[in-house]
Amino acid sequence: MIVLRSQREIEKIRKAGLIVAEILESLKEHIQPGVTTWDLNCLSEELAAKRGASPAFKGYHGYPFALCTSINEQVVHGMPSKHRQLREGDIISLDFGVMVDGYYGDAAITVPVGMIGKEARELCRVTEEALYLGIRQALVRNRLSDISHAIQEYVEAHGFSVVREFVGHGIGTQLHESPQIPNYGPAGKGVMLKPGMVFAIEPMINQGCAEVDILEDQWTAVTVDRKLSAHFEHTIVVTENEPDILTKR
Repeated sequence: MIVLRSQREIEKIRKAGLIVAEILESLKEHIQPGVTTWDLNCLSEELAAKRGASPAFKGYHGYPFALCTSINEQVVHGMPSKHRQLREGDIISLDFGVMVDGYYGDAAITVPVGMIGKEARELCRVTEEALYLGIRQALVRNRLSDISHAIQEYVEAHGFSVVREFVGHGIGTQLHESPQIPNYGPAGKGVMLKPGMVFAIEPMINQGCAEVDILEDQWTAVTVDRKLSAHFEHTIVVTENEPDILTKR
């Protein structure tokens, strides 16, 4: 069942979403060679506490950290480590969420570490643009898969591939709610969109093939061919007009 959120609920999700946006922006400013992913995780927790928010991921299905830090070939759910330092030319995906007053916000960005290669820049650009193209389809009387199709069409036209194993989702009083929102599929399928539907839309896009492996930690997903992957995400709400991004400052 997809919950239609009231305006009061939407404002609570927006409050959580703005905290996520602010913290991701702060983390982005700390990205440089030599910083460890552990440092970034600790900073995310500190910043959330200062804002009276609880990290959404810590303890979720046993995940032990507040932040997901996925570097280069890591697609999603990369685990922070005191031993993993960022290096010049890396790209790192930061996925973060909080809960405030019983409501969740969730977003992700992929950030360059210093100077990165042309192909890495193109992958990040296309992934972020695909996110916004998907968001633009979150319109009243569109179908859910119109979001999915817009993302896939744009990504594959640029020679990249869409991860199938991980998808976007509804969000509100739970971190993951119905519906699931794949980043691929034909247009015109699924539920008709209505005002008050709140979604976390999050394309995960690979430089090479779409397939992924899960590492021994049982969390970190990596590309099978070990080529680069990028991830961008926003929490949005369907309105009578344009979709409203709740995780944008």
